[in-house]
Amino acid sequence: MSQIYGYVRVSSKDQNEDRQMIAMNEMHVPKENIFVDKQSGKDFKRPQYQQLLKRLKQDDLLYIKSIDRLGRNYEEIIEQWRIISKVKKADIAVMDMPLLDTRKGKDLMGTFLSDIVLQVLSFVAENERGNIRQRQAEGIAAAKARGVRFGRPPAPLPGNFQDVYQRWSAGKLTNEAAAKECRMPTASFRYRAKAYGNAALLSDF
Repeated sequence: MSQIYGYVRVSSKDQNEDRQMIAMNEMHVPKENIFVDKQSGKDFKRPQYQQLLKRLKQDDLLYIKSIDRLGRNYEEIIEQWRIISKVKKADIAVMDMPLLDTRKGKDLMGTFLSDIVLQVLSFVAENERGNIRQRQAEGIAAAKARGVRFGRPPAPLPGNFQDVYQRWSAGKLTNEAAAKECRMPTASFRYRAKAYGNAALLSDF
């Protein structure tokens, strides 16, 4: 007996999948047949998606809200579509794009049109993923230019750091001895000493 399934994906655990779940309920997809992944769509190494593939069989129907919920990698979307529709011989219906419904147009022309639409939308989904990455990189670069710092803030300097630094910069202490007095790794002392010295130079201007 054929089954109706639904696949829902959001990119992270703090994103909300309610909109997709409502759409699944409207299609009368049984709750136990809805598979939800909360991770990036860059590939198909997703636990719930893999479970869904194992369950799908001939004449089953899979609902997806939009093509980018399936994935964002152009070539892999095409391949997974082929596996589901040709290998598993199940049907797929993309709710936001009625043309992407393998139940319709089973003839040569219908299949041809569906394949064209799928390839175009898959390309758009992957292109948008690239645009998001570019916007993120540009945003980070702009923030750094404004002086925004990323990562964990550095640990506070020990109380004796200034005294140790002055003796070290005067050549009275080796790197190792100075680091030992500050109870810091030698590499950390050298890094913090360089930053401290640069800050002192800037304050003189």
